[in-house]
Amino acid sequence: MQIVTPAELQGIFAALPANPRIVISGNAAIPTDAIPLIDAALERVIIHALNASVGAAPVRDGVTAETCFVGAGMRKHPGLAYVPARLSLVPHLFKGPLPPDAVVIHCAPPRDGQLSLGIECNILPAAIEACRARSGRIIAVINDQMPYTYGDAQVPVDHVDSAIEVSTPLPEIKPATPDDDSNRIGELVAVRVPNGATLQAGIGAIPDATIAQLHGHKGLRVWTETFSDGVLSLERGGAMDPNHPLTTSFLMGTRELYDWLDANPRVRMMRTERTNDPTLIALQRSMTSINTALEIDLFGQANASRINARIYSGFGGQTDFIVGALHSPGGQAFMAMRSWHPKADVSTIVPLIDEPVTSFQQSAVVTEHGVAELLGYTQQAQARHLIRDAAHPDVRDELWEEAAALGLA
Repeated sequence: MQIVTPAELQGIFAALPANPRIVISGNAAIPTDAIPLIDAALERVIIHALNASVGAAPVRDGVTAETCFVGAGMRKHPGLAYVPARLSLVPHLFKGPLPPDAVVIHCAPPRDGQLSLGIECNILPAAIEACRARSGRIIAVINDQMPYTYGDAQVPVDHVDSAIEVSTPLPEIKPATPDDDSNRIGELVAVRVPNGATLQAGIGAIPDATIAQLHGHKGLRVWTETFSDGVLSLERGGAMDPNHPLTTSFLMGTRELYDWLDANPRVRMMRTERTNDPTLIALQRSMTSINTALEIDLFGQANASRINARIYSGFGGQTDFIVGALHSPGGQAFMAMRSWHPKADVSTIVPLIDEPVTSFQQSAVVTEHGVAELLGYTQQAQARHLIRDAAHPDVRDELWEEAAALGLA
């Protein structure tokens, strides 16, 4: 590994093949110090990142914002190139249709000859391997404010070609204060979670509120693609199994979380194709998956990805964890969501979704009005439960009419 100046790194980017594909750390670990150098060096470039924040892909002609999960930084990008894929399958794409010419990792300073990917392991180990196999460039942004993590997050120093050293604060994602509906949904899910269960919670206020309701539990475990400060609170409150590692693939949260994470052997960072492998998820004790959606219909089909056919996010790990949880002994897969969408001012439970389906066949749908049991019931019973137990009262009559027209009532 050669430490270089920003100007020298810009020259390294300029020497890449025409219109190169550069995979970068995503989520809260975007290597912001490298983005202007890429932008200045390359007239045309493909930047691949998961759940990218604003600034990850410069907005101009010649920049393709490629992703399998759309974040705020790419959602309205004119050069957006969305590649549909379950998160567990994204790493395999780098060996096939999405070969990287370079990988830019945002990492902690080396210890004992190993850098660390810090808060973002995810798809990066697979990208590094695929890039090195085709003699691409591995570039590190070494940040002394990035926590050092273990497991698959460790990268041998000699696997990196060039690096710049920075001291840049990481973005903090502070948990939102849950409203009454979120708290009620969290309570309804929490009473269904047994002591000793293994948790996966998606991103959002409702999964966060559910985690917050689990403080009275004991022996909980975590096998998830991501977690935040809520799990740290459970850990400090004694709800977690002290003899089992907290397994995740990336983290987003506050500086307090990052400081606790630094060199903490309790946390095992794992590459995405393992954390999100349904066969490995199914091996976890009482695997409990908690996700959310934009809308769900009377057939139990959920749309968590698109608004008016335009991609908003992506499959993510929702499908991976629903399938894995349902194959786990004692496992459950919850879809936790408000019954009414506050911004769109519409019901989130609809007769039949007209968007591409993200997932289906959950154990139950939970709203602030109650729990609609789905798994193992006839399609008519599923529709009845959704209308009676989960839908907003203002739309129940309309949903009954639509259910009759669909042959569900």
